Amino acid sequence: MKKKLLLFANFYRDRDYFRQLFKLAVPIAIQQFVTASLNLVALILIGQLGENSVASVGLANQVWFLLNLLIFGVVSGTAIFIAQLWGKQDIPNIRRVVGISIKISLLGAIFFWIVAVFFPEGILGIYTSDPVVTEIGSQYLRIYGWSYLFYAMTSVFSAASRSTGNVKLPLVISTSALILDVILTIPFIFGWKFIGLPAMGVQGAAIAGLISRVLECTAILAFIYRDRLNPVAATIKDVLQLDLKFFAKVMKPVLPVILNEVLWSLGTTTYSIIYAHVGTIAIAAININMTIEQLAFVVFQGIGTATAIMVGNQIGKGDREKAFVYAGRSLSIQAFGAVIIGLIVHFLAGYILRFYKVDIEVINNARILINILSMGLWLKASNQVIIIGILRSGGDTKYSMVLDGLLIWFVGVPCSAAGAFIFGLPIYFVYALTFSEEIVKLSLGLRRYFSKKWINDMTQRVTEDVAV
Repeated sequence: MKKKLLLFANFYRDRDYFRQLFKLAVPIAIQQFVTASLNLVALILIGQLGENSVASVGLANQVWFLLNLLIFGVVSGTAIFIAQLWGKQDIPNIRRVVGISIKISLLGAIFFWIVAVFFPEGILGIYTSDPVVTEIGSQYLRIYGWSYLFYAMTSVFSAASRSTGNVKLPLVISTSALILDVILTIPFIFGWKFIGLPAMGVQGAAIAGLISRVLECTAILAFIYRDRLNPVAATIKDVLQLDLKFFAKVMKPVLPVILNEVLWSLGTTTYSIIYAHVGTIAIAAININMTIEQLAFVVFQGIGTATAIMVGNQIGKGDREKAFVYAGRSLSIQAFGAVIIGLIVHFLAGYILRFYKVDIEVINNARILINILSMGLWLKASNQVIIIGILRSGGDTKYSMVLDGLLIWFVGVPCSAAGAFIFGLPIYFVYALTFSEEIVKLSLGLRRYFSKKWINDMTQRVTEDVAV
């Protein structure tokens, strides 16, 4: 017993690990916290317009959500290389990988921009048949859809900066942009008679968001390119050139990540369609719950992303054992922390819900949804660090795709669809059934971690037989 306790103590007695984790995770967590908090404030402001506006913006943001996941797939996939290349201080290849990330992210953003701006009614019609919700949501998309192009560029350079250890720049810029968004949202939604600005409702929220995204993108580009020595400052040549051999080597592990995000995003979109089938009250309640989930998840996003960078750097340095130990520490910290935060969410839910001026039925459903979330948060958090911080950072992208991209279709969607369409269950029961996916995912993910088969040096792919 004493020996086991000693091993346990030694497992966590690593100042270098905790120093790196703190340095990387805290700024990322702060950024995510500010993002989630201000998104919550924005939703509360929109909530003053009624449940139709909450439901409309929630469904409209599903388009942005799909784009976000696609871009996340690209930047997290290329971040595998950037983190490991940074461990080798290979700046030329880092910039070439950034160039690839820019090309793919912008192509995806252009597609979603076309859908949002020119065909909003068609995309919203997939989620709801309510003409009021569709009309309000379309007004929002026609404006906010323009921000997708700027968001793509911001995401690429933010992720690349974090992978090279510069976590403060994305934090400061994104936080500033979000604060500006909220400040602008108030007068644009409700009007400002002093300067003759009319109340624009949901359209005003979209305008405020667009302005913030444009300024955010401008700021991060300005700060990165003012220093020519910045490792992620890709040149025009890096962006425009297409070395097919280099491109193929990078994309081989990145494509499963992108496919993973596409499959998962389509799965979560299917969840939204299933929720919408229950009714407008259900949509509004789910959107409130999702915003609170985002807020509760900020710490775990920080730990997950930090772990990916740390593990990737160690693999790039050739220290496989340290990469394995770092991953295990983060996983255990993540699971324990999620239990604590789940309890906090449970006790604070009632206070947060008081700010919403929506139907009492929406509040009651949201309260139950939040309670379910608080109990299952440790499952989601554990799986997040396994997928992002361990499997992807180790280059095991095919297996992570199976866990994250396929299980949602083979387990989560069938269970929730059966609950909604066959048994006609209330929204909170349908939502609870989605956690079946998380249970299966965790059991398989833990098995993969202990096998060590996920540890791969991906930099060899871009340095062997490829001219730098």
